[in-house]
Amino acid sequence: MGKLYAVGFGPGGYEHMTAKAIDVIKNADIITGYTTYVEMLKEFFPDKEYMATPMMQEMERCRIAVDLASEGKTVAMVSSGDSGIYGMAGILLEIANEKQADVDIETVPGVTAASAAASILGAPLMHDFTIISLSDLMTPFDLIMKRVDCAGQGDFIVCLYNPKSKKRADYVEKAADILMKYRSADTPAGVVRHAGRAGESSCITTLGELKNASIDMFSIVIIGNSNTYVKNGKMITPRGYEDKYGFASLD
Repeated sequence: MGKLYAVGFGPGGYEHMTAKAIDVIKNADIITGYTTYVEMLKEFFPDKEYMATPMMQEMERCRIAVDLASEGKTVAMVSSGDSGIYGMAGILLEIANEKQADVDIETVPGVTAASAAASILGAPLMHDFTIISLSDLMTPFDLIMKRVDCAGQGDFIVCLYNPKSKKRADYVEKAADILMKYRSADTPAGVVRHAGRAGESSCITTLGELKNASIDMFSIVIIGNSNTYVKNGKMITPRGYEDKYGFASLD
């Protein structure tokens, strides 16, 4: 039986890869994935055999990986972040089931963009939060905004993936307007670009001023809940711990 791994290698730097991910990549017969991700890994694993496919060929890429594993090879299907969060793990399992392939599939988790961005901004994800992709390639716009509305009603911290593109220039602004039905325009919001990669940058603004922030497809946006505050340049969401002096201060 062949072995097929869905490997999340984190933001892209070697220091953010788990020991498990490194071990799997080193011992795989072949590494396959989206061209950009493959090129990122070649810097750290130059002697491996790679097979890359362009964007929008996810299904074909997975079929190739399943076929290779069916031949008895050990295959690592790689993606940045976590392979089970907007990654390739689900598609691999679906394709393997479709083919009735006799392949052992294992998911190797990695540091997702929300975690990487949050660590740069401070501690904004210390309470219940939701991750919502603003990409409408596979999810209708109305459903995306309904999810944003529900997150606002529940006072969730909101992490936005794929926040803006040339065709979706105002989706972040629309999401912010929805959230401002339930929380103050002064609610802290953070934007991190290229989290954990070369060219990393970040800024902290407010929910009301997100429309003026520099945001693109390489950005992650984190919007605090009603208790999130900024102190010494860091976003902090209180968890509500108690000590002998009482609840932690929100100041």
